[in-house]
Amino acid sequence: MATNLLIDDKLLLQAQKLGGHRTKRATVNEALAEYVRRRQQLKIFEIAGTIDYDPKYNYKKQRSRR
Repeated sequence: MATNLLIDDKLLLQAQKLGGHRTKRATVNEALAEYVRRRQQLKIFEIAGTIDYDPKYNYKKQRSRR
């Protein structure tokens, strides 16, 4: 999808050099992918401490072969 965006040239160039990307397009795509991954990771923190677990559960028992 073609999209016209007004992006800070200095910031884009800096990101391109840091990422080692050859094109602006590759730089922007990688930045977007990294942004999405980071936001998904942050969602994990939202559920931290909300999951109940059984303190008597023996995870080592599940590892043993029968």
